Amino acid sequence: MRPFTFERAGDLAQACRMGSATGQGQTDSPTQFLAGGTTLIDLMKLDVLHPRTVIDLGSLSGSRQLVSLGPEGLTLSAFAKMSKVAAHPEVLAHYPVVAQSLQLAASAQLRNMATLGGNVLQRTRCPYYRDPSWKACNKRSPGSGCTALTAPNRNHAVLGTDDSCIAQYPGDFAVALLALDAKVDLVGPRGSRSILLAELHCAANGQPHIETTLRAGEIITAFRIPAGDWMRRSLFLKIRDRASYEFAIASVAVALDLEGNTVREARIGLGGMAYRPWRAKEAESHLAGQVLTQEAAENAAEAALSGARTHGHNDYKPELARRAIVRALLEVRQLSFGAA
Repeated sequence: MRPFTFERAGDLAQACRMGSATGQGQTDSPTQFLAGGTTLIDLMKLDVLHPRTVIDLGSLSGSRQLVSLGPEGLTLSAFAKMSKVAAHPEVLAHYPVVAQSLQLAASAQLRNMATLGGNVLQRTRCPYYRDPSWKACNKRSPGSGCTALTAPNRNHAVLGTDDSCIAQYPGDFAVALLALDAKVDLVGPRGSRSILLAELHCAANGQPHIETTLRAGEIITAFRIPAGDWMRRSLFLKIRDRASYEFAIASVAVALDLEGNTVREARIGLGGMAYRPWRAKEAESHLAGQVLTQEAAENAAEAALSGARTHGHNDYKPELARRAIVRALLEVRQLSFGAA
């Protein structure tokens, strides 16, 4: 790890000013924010990121309400620890897909340290990005190429890529947020704003080192998930190479509004498949107004993967994702609830 200056912000306004001076937010920024630190410190140790200044945000969470449930929906502080939200009774009861996406992530120790905001902003686990001995990585070194196009790429993305980068987004929580039309509250030197989670992560677009739409010095403060009839009938299915402490090779966040077995509205997010959190809107459209049968689920799954592009070692992924979607849909259909 290279030498760096460690500073602690007294409040959000000060943190934003400190971060804005050098364009905090993207991979090549000389200033980085630290909340839980479970991703940033790893990448600094690997010499992938080498900021000159690290700004600690940990002290800013104390005065914030971490979980708030009301008629308009669920609000989660970006400073909340993953473990606290995963075990929160109201999240478990009313937004199970959110709780499950957090429960299935990382390890118990990491969930106790990691914040929701940091989790959403975590960087890819692509081995060619995380190992600087591989020189060709457009995300780490813009313009150098993408090693994964021709090297082993079993866990790489099949949706939303281009030839500049085929890394997959590794997170689970953001996939659930995307399916539920969550919004992200931000504060920065130019004031506060709110955007859809779908607007936070950038496509590769030949510039994979630019990962988010965060402005210089902006900090995520909260996630807001709107209320809806589909929230309780939801789940997160994660397929991985081992039972715990592993990233998804395919995951599905599903939320359904059913009338009997007929789909009034479906929400489907995919993880482990795409360059960024992925919303399977084609699948949702196929399901709307349909009786949720095995055939209907299979047709929706086929639509969700219609644009998949594989690169040899990851040829298995579209079929895995299709099967995961069908399984998740049919499991959600079987959910039953007692009195609210």
